[in-house]
Amino acid sequence: MREDPQSHRFDESLSEDRRFRLLVEAIRDYAIYMLSPQGIVTSWNRGATRFKGYQPHEIIGQHFSVFYTEEDKKSGLPQRALETAEREGTFEIEGWRVRKGGTRFWAHVVIDPVRSQTGDLVGFAKITRDLTERKDAADALRRSEEQFRILVQGVTDYAIYMLDPQGRITNWNVGAERLKGYKPDEIIGESFARFYSEEERAKGIPFNNLRIAEQEGRFEKEGWRIRKDGSQFWANVVIDPARDGAGNLIGFAKITRDFTERRQGQLALEQAREALFQAQKMEAIGQLTGGVAHDFNNLLMAILGSLELVRKRVPNDPKITPLIDNAVLAGKRGASLTQRMLMFARRQPLEPEPTDLAMLLNGMRELFQSSIGPDIRIETRFPIALPHVRIDPNQLESAVLNLCINARDAMSDGGQITISGEAAQHEQMTRRCVLLSVKDNGAGMDDDTLARASEPFFTTKGVGKGTGLGLAMVKGFVEQSGGRFVIRSERGRGTTAELWLPIAESHASQRVEAEHEEDEPINIEPLVVLAVDDDPLVLLNARAMLEDLGHTVVTATSGAEAVEILDRIARVDLLITDQAMPNMTGLQLAAVVQEQWPEVPIIIATGYDEMPTGAHGRFEKLKKPYFQSDLNKAIMAATKASVQADR
Repeated sequence: MREDPQSHRFDESLSEDRRFRLLVEAIRDYAIYMLSPQGIVTSWNRGATRFKGYQPHEIIGQHFSVFYTEEDKKSGLPQRALETAEREGTFEIEGWRVRKGGTRFWAHVVIDPVRSQTGDLVGFAKITRDLTERKDAADALRRSEEQFRILVQGVTDYAIYMLDPQGRITNWNVGAERLKGYKPDEIIGESFARFYSEEERAKGIPFNNLRIAEQEGRFEKEGWRIRKDGSQFWANVVIDPARDGAGNLIGFAKITRDFTERRQGQLALEQAREALFQAQKMEAIGQLTGGVAHDFNNLLMAILGSLELVRKRVPNDPKITPLIDNAVLAGKRGASLTQRMLMFARRQPLEPEPTDLAMLLNGMRELFQSSIGPDIRIETRFPIALPHVRIDPNQLESAVLNLCINARDAMSDGGQITISGEAAQHEQMTRRCVLLSVKDNGAGMDDDTLARASEPFFTTKGVGKGTGLGLAMVKGFVEQSGGRFVIRSERGRGTTAELWLPIAESHASQRVEAEHEEDEPINIEPLVVLAVDDDPLVLLNARAMLEDLGHTVVTATSGAEAVEILDRIARVDLLITDQAMPNMTGLQLAAVVQEQWPEVPIIIATGYDEMPTGAHGRFEKLKKPYFQSDLNKAIMAATKASVQADR
C-alpha cells in the first residue's frame, strides 16, 4: 500500500511538537508555562514545579495571579503585565513572587503574547527564573558597600577620597574636610593638584605621582601640602590605582594623614640628639682642656717659682737679668692663657671685682686685632670718666673677644668693629649700668635668626665652623654677673651686641679698705710647714719658696703620707696641700686634719675651681700658679684666721 506524503508530514509535525514539549518539560532552571488570554495556567513544566512548588494538576486551570504578593495583586500588577505584553509585544520585570507554601523568592519574569497565524491572541508564554541567590548577593554587596561608605565617611583622622584617571576628585570624606578645610561641594570635581605648592605644580609633581602609582601599583611619600586657608601641613600620602575586573584603570584611591606633630617631634628629637652630641663633645673638650690646663699650671708653678727665686739670688747682670725677666713675662702670659683655657672648660669660677672697662679693653686692642686679622679695623670709644663695673675681668675679655670673632665672620669683605661704653639705665634693671657695645657693619641677621641667636647650639655657620655656644656663653656670663645681654641687628645693616653691666659700689673705698688691711701685717715666726703635692716639680718649687721665706718644710707626695707625718712628728704649724691628688684630695685631707689636729691652719692650692659644690671649712684657697708674694699672703691669712679662731 502506498504511503500518503501528507500523512508523513503530519507525523513529523507531531513528532517535532512532541520533541519541543519534551525539551520544555526537561528544563529545571526556568519555569516555562502557558497562560490563556485571561491568565489561566494551561501548561506547567518541571522547572515551574521546582520553583513554585505546585504539581501540574494543582495549578493548571488556576489564575497566574496566585504567584503574586497581596500588595502586587491589590495594585493590579498581574493584569497590567498581560496588557503590557499584549500591547508592546513583551513584558519583563523583577520582583517578589510567592511559592505554594507562601514563601517568597525573587523572580525575573518575561511574558510574551502568543498569536495565531491570523494574529489573534491565543495566550501568553511566561518564563520565570529564581534570582533569589543573586539578589541576596547583590543586597549583601550593597550592604557591604554602604557599610564601607559609612566607615570611610566616619574616619576623621585620615583624608580618604577617590580620583578619576585625570586626577579630579570624585568623593570626599569627613577626614578630608577636617584635614584640608574644603567641603564636598567645594572640592569634588576639582584637581587634586591644588593641594601642592605652586613650585611642585610647575614641576608636574602631582601627576607624576599618579603615574608612579599606576606603573608601580602604589605611591607613598611625605611632604608639605596646602590647606584651603593656605596654611601648610606635613602629610603622609598613599596613592593606589583602582582598576575594574578587566584590569582597566578607573581612578585612584588617595589616603592622606597629617604628620605635622610627629615631624615636629622628630625634629625636636633630632635637635635634642644634636644638642646632646654637642654637649658631650664640649664636655669631652672641656675635660681635656681642663686637664691640660691643670698640668700646665703645675709646670708654670715650677718655672715661675724657680725663676722668681733665681731672680732674687742672682746679682743684677745686664746679660742675665733681662733674660730672667723675659722668661718670667713669658710665664705670666702662659698663666693668662691657662686661665682662658679654664674659662673655656667652665672650671674657672666668676671672680667679680671693680673693673675699669676703658683701661681693660683699650689694653686688649692688639690682642683683638691679631685675633681677627688685618682686613677689619677695631676702634674703641670710651668717655674720660666711666664708672667702674663689677665683673670678672678675665671672663669679660673672653666674652668681648668672642663677640669680635663673631663680628669678623659676618664681614667677609672687611669692615669695622667699634667697642664703646657709656653710663646708662636699662629699663629692667634697678641699678645704673654701664652699656658696653660691640658693633659691626657686617651682613646682619634677619628676624628669625636674631630670635634664635643666643640659643645654645644654634649657629648659621657651616658644619665644623661653629658650636653655637659663643653667644649663649656670653649671655650666660653677663646674666650671671647681674647684667643683661641684648643683640640688635637688621639684615644688611650690621649687628650690635649690648652688655649691660652693673656699676661697682664705691670701688675706691674697697681699695682703701684692702690697703688698710695690708698695712696691718701679722708678725709670723718661722713655721714648720707640711707641704703636700703629688707633682715633684711643684713640691720642690713650693719647698724652695717656703724655705726662702724662713720656714722649715716637711714634704709629702700624697694625703696618706701627710697623715702619717702628722702622726709621727711633734710639731706642724701649717699645712699647704694641693687639691687634685689621687686617692685623697686636698679637701679630704683637710677634713681629716681639722678633725684630728684642729689647731693646724690649712691652705689648699688649686689650679681651678675643682672644689665640690657646698664645700666649707677653715682653710685658705691659693690659686695656681702663684708667686712667693701670693704664698706669703695666704700664709698670713691662714695664720691670722687661726689666731682669731683661738681667741
